[in-house]
Amino acid sequence: MHPPAPHHTYASCMERVVGYICAHLEEDLSVERLSGVAGFSKFHFHRQFKAYTGYTVGQLVRLTRLKHAAYQLAFAPERSILDVALDAGFAAPESFSRAFKEAQGQTPSDFKKAPAWRAWAEEHPLPTPVRSNSMNPNIVEFSATRVAVFEHRGSPATLMASVGRFIEWRKATKDAFERNSRTFGVAYDDPEAVSPELFRFDICGELTAPLHPNDAGVVEKWLPQGRCAVVRHIGSTDRIGETVHAMYANWLPQSGETLRDFPVFFHYIERMPKVQEHEQVTDVYLPLC
Repeated sequence: MHPPAPHHTYASCMERVVGYICAHLEEDLSVERLSGVAGFSKFHFHRQFKAYTGYTVGQLVRLTRLKHAAYQLAFAPERSILDVALDAGFAAPESFSRAFKEAQGQTPSDFKKAPAWRAWAEEHPLPTPVRSNSMNPNIVEFSATRVAVFEHRGSPATLMASVGRFIEWRKATKDAFERNSRTFGVAYDDPEAVSPELFRFDICGELTAPLHPNDAGVVEKWLPQGRCAVVRHIGSTDRIGETVHAMYANWLPQSGETLRDFPVFFHYIERMPKVQEHEQVTDVYLPLC
């Protein structure tokens, strides 16, 4: 009989399973296959999995597929609902529509027109694997960068709706065109430390020239030049707070560094729906004196 696995080993096994699900959404994800990924007995795995994640295997697979479909509907408007349904593993758009509405509260066509993200943020927080080099950040000199900014003010649960509006403006203008410029986010507040209505976050696209006047509420700002500690977060941005927390709690106290008077900010390198959720790449910048 094997001795009990330490908690960190047990947790890493479950993280491996969640990562496998995210990376193989198009494949058969049975309890038998996933128990083999974890190295656990198939007779107990389904109970272990639910106890650890809060979801049955079937529930998590279904919700992960539907969440990826939501990103496709919101940010890849050229894709048809039928194509999105097939990618999500549904044989018919009718069954996809029923499942999507049950999970999210909107039909796929309604979500495509006016996505409401609150259900994903509040009702279906999905466990997703992350990796970072948060204990060994690089120190870089960040160059002053002119950016177009959509200022999100309000609940973090509605941030993706603001992102969608900024993307639509970006597609319709030559300013900060996504293929030619970097995408940033500036987190003025810790969402766990302020009331939702006071949360502030700037959604930014790099500019190579002054911003043209617009009716979308987009303004011009600068990300200032200066030294920064940078770590790479790989995985869901829903869990980027864990990487930020590790920088403040684990790295900063022993680093000898002093923080500059500018918020932590993010450079989004790879994002959904261009990549799967677990493949997202985000650099986290902590401004230093």
